[in-house]
Amino acid sequence: MRVKIFYHDHCFDGACSAAVFACFYRRAFDAQTEFSYAGLMHRPGGSFGEMQFDADEHALLDFKFHPSEKITWWFDHHQSAFLTVVDEALFRADTSGRKFFDPGYKSCTKFIADIARDRFGVELPELAELIHWADIIDGAQYPDAETAVNLSAPAMQLTLVLEGSKDHRLRQSIVRALQVRSLAEVAAGPEIQAAFAPIQARHERAIEIFRQVGECHDGVVFFDLTGYDIEGYNKFIAYWLYPQARYSVSVSRGAHRSKVSVGYNPWSGRPREHNIASICERYGGGGHAVVGAVSLAPEALERARVIAREIAAELRDVSTVEPA
Repeated sequence: MRVKIFYHDHCFDGACSAAVFACFYRRAFDAQTEFSYAGLMHRPGGSFGEMQFDADEHALLDFKFHPSEKITWWFDHHQSAFLTVVDEALFRADTSGRKFFDPGYKSCTKFIADIARDRFGVELPELAELIHWADIIDGAQYPDAETAVNLSAPAMQLTLVLEGSKDHRLRQSIVRALQVRSLAEVAAGPEIQAAFAPIQARHERAIEIFRQVGECHDGVVFFDLTGYDIEGYNKFIAYWLYPQARYSVSVSRGAHRSKVSVGYNPWSGRPREHNIASICERYGGGGHAVVGAVSLAPEALERARVIAREIAAELRDVSTVEPA
């Protein structure tokens, strides 16, 4: 049996989802299954990019719903999982018992593990550490922002490599390694450490750039990062440097997209009063209630800047603004 796994690329939860699904599938169906992997990124207009359906089965993990009948397995936990009402209707009408959606989960990794246990009777105790960390990282369940920015834990180092490495072969090797080795063993590998060193340097540089360009007003910190090569960065830097901010909004540009990123600071001590996914959906993006993004074409940078400023203005705590 040949199974191809499409998963959210440049993402710790996406990589862990692929690892957990592969282990589940081998145990539940065919121990000799041959897996291949393809990372996906959110693109302008909701495009999936080039997807080659060249296996016996295809799984789509931690990513929005795809209507193709070639997709035999689907797991997602994002509020913005459906591009159209037709897509959602197709999912609701599916009777295969192999497509699952629950936006109540912090991570897709834990969602897959729970479905494997509850629906298929497959326990994965050897992956408990992996599942635990995926839930912490994707759900921003750190005790504080400093812990989220600190890179001492193996899971945090792997997160930085997955988010920052441009080598798809290396990212996919991590997915394979996570199935059979501990987080510490994977992170300590020479190839991972060689990739981690320059990415760590970029992380330190990103902290200084965030410190320089941040504008914090009325509970919102705003970053225009378009003049810097830091498309992949630790989103919690914003809350470490600006703990008084309830929300963060940033705009950046990479080779394939201009991107607006929006998030809620869980350590601000103030309740979230906006659904960030819903706000981003109005601009063609999406995400979760606490974090979301909008992707546009690389040349649409000025539009991205306008969107970022509009969202920042919407999130500001107007009650703190002094009357004119």
